[in-house]
Amino acid sequence: MFAYAFPVDKLVQALKYGEQLTLADALAKRLTQRIAQRPDRIVAMPLHPARLRERGFNQSLELARGVARNLGIPLLENSVRRIRNTQPQSALPWKERKHNMRNAFACDGNLAGLHIGIVDDVMTSGTTLNELAQVLRRAGAREVSAWVVARTLPHV
Repeated sequence: MFAYAFPVDKLVQALKYGEQLTLADALAKRLTQRIAQRPDRIVAMPLHPARLRERGFNQSLELARGVARNLGIPLLENSVRRIRNTQPQSALPWKERKHNMRNAFACDGNLAGLHIGIVDDVMTSGTTLNELAQVLRRAGAREVSAWVVARTLPHV
C-alpha cells in the first residue's frame, strides 16, 4: 500500500513496538480500499509463540481482523502457524533470508480450491510471504494474494 518511509514507517513501528493497536483499524481500512480481488478467506502472517509472548500481540493479526471485518470475509485465525522461531528477517543480509524462513510455517486446514489473502505489516524481500504462500498452496489453496501495509524499497 505504501513505501516503508516516513511517516508510514513511524505508524507501523508505533503499532508493532509501541502497542498502539488503534492504528491497526485505520491501516486495515486503507489496506481494504486497495484490495481489488476479494479472497475466500484471510490469514495473518503468524508469529512464533515465543515472539508472541514477548510482544503480547500479533500486529499482522490485528490488521487482518480489520481487513476481514471490512470485507466481510472469514479470518482463519488458527489455520497457519509459525513452527520455527526464526531470526528477524530485518537482522539478516538478503542472501540469508530465504534459508532463514525454510520450513518455518505449517498449515492445519484444508484450503482446497480457496483464494487466500495473506495480511502482513511490512514486506522487505518477500521471502517470508513467499514461504507462507507455498505452505498455503500445499494445503490446497488455488490462489494466494498478499497485502502489506508497507514495502521496503531497495536502496538505489
